[in-house]
Amino acid sequence: MITGTPAAASLDQARRTPYWLDDPSRPAPLDPLTVDTRADLIVVGGGYTGLWTALRAKERDPGREVVLLEANRCGSAASGRNGGFAEPSLTHGFANGMSRWPGEMPTLLRMGTDNLEGIADTVARHGIDCGFARSGELAVATREHEVAGLGEESAQMQAAGVPVQLLDSAQVRSRVDSPTYLGAVYDPQVVLVEPARLAWGLRTACLGLGVRIFEHSPVTAVSRDGNAVAVRTDRAVARGGRVVLGTNASRPLLRRLRLMSVPVHDYTVVTAPLSHEQLAAIGWSGREGVGDAANLFHYYRLTRDGRLLFGGYDAVYHYASRSGADSEHRDATYRLLVRHLVQTFPQLADVPVEYAWGGVIDTCTRFCCFWGTAMRGRVAYALGFTGLGVAATRFAADTALDLVDGLDTERTGLRMVREKPLPFPPEPLRWVGIEATRRSMQRADRTGRDNLWLKTMDKLGLGFDS
Repeated sequence: MITGTPAAASLDQARRTPYWLDDPSRPAPLDPLTVDTRADLIVVGGGYTGLWTALRAKERDPGREVVLLEANRCGSAASGRNGGFAEPSLTHGFANGMSRWPGEMPTLLRMGTDNLEGIADTVARHGIDCGFARSGELAVATREHEVAGLGEESAQMQAAGVPVQLLDSAQVRSRVDSPTYLGAVYDPQVVLVEPARLAWGLRTACLGLGVRIFEHSPVTAVSRDGNAVAVRTDRAVARGGRVVLGTNASRPLLRRLRLMSVPVHDYTVVTAPLSHEQLAAIGWSGREGVGDAANLFHYYRLTRDGRLLFGGYDAVYHYASRSGADSEHRDATYRLLVRHLVQTFPQLADVPVEYAWGGVIDTCTRFCCFWGTAMRGRVAYALGFTGLGVAATRFAADTALDLVDGLDTERTGLRMVREKPLPFPPEPLRWVGIEATRRSMQRADRTGRDNLWLKTMDKLGLGFDS
């Protein structure tokens, strides 16, 4: 029945482009780097990590010459096509942080809150029109075994001072009405943004502070050049005393990083604007973000013009870390997402889907960002956000600047910053391990029990996630 709904039938006509980027307010492209240049700091990557790095560098030292190089257009990759959930967590959730750095969690929670307030301050000071809304997020249970898990985690979070609320089925359905909801945890700290507009606003702010940004300037190599670092593009070279790499899921420019993260394909669909009657049928007057409590989870929200964005679940890894235009779209996943959307909200079975897209994010075995330096400290990097980087990238940028500037700060003293995740194995073991993990997670979602493979991965501190 569900596969024959108007929502499913409309997929053939859906635009295969990110909804957020299909926006008339998208800024005109900037010129590429065509002549050699010099700067105090070279930033590689025009997503959130690179933009925050350039902005924070100028805010720290207005006299510092900063150049940013972007292979395409700023915000055109993961930073411009995600769900727009800006969470205070720096550790990909409370449970992941507690399992890895329990002694640091009070500090990490405080830093995460301060970091999110820093984003709010930047948005306000620079007048960034990105739909910044303190709507909060509902983590919903749709299976009986998930209810107990949410209860245990919410109690731990409340004990740590996190202001979450545990809701029963009636309470959560009074906020958002889905027949699948059995309970939820509401986190009022989570902010929703329009991701592409946030990236474009940061770009404008950087330009206003004097950052020189060159788009359509893919970096091909980074190497030492005397006392400087040479960053080579396809047309020219930028030389700087310091370099920060914020390349996310792109092929790493440092060989040491080749096995530290892998590209995972994430997919999303967006409906036509909902009518007043359809909105009334599902409630959602608080416009909270929603994510379910499964291992293979969905995330969804309403857009400014009343559409439903629905993504996640089917995180796909291609053998040998393959990515590119030929893997950006996956019709089988789009159909699966629409089926799950209608299962979640049968009231919306007649709503057509107007956008469908996919793209890569980077994931690492500890699920959250890691840092490091190279070339005797002249180069710093931050990557591995695993889908929770909308807010964490600002913290990552500040930390990368601390490292490349040789500063001893509270951030650089964290075990989270000093330690690195275990690398993924080379192929074919990488693909076999990731597939075994995905299948085991899917089974655990059905049964509520981790098999021996997942228990072993947990003991080793390894994982795969989107």
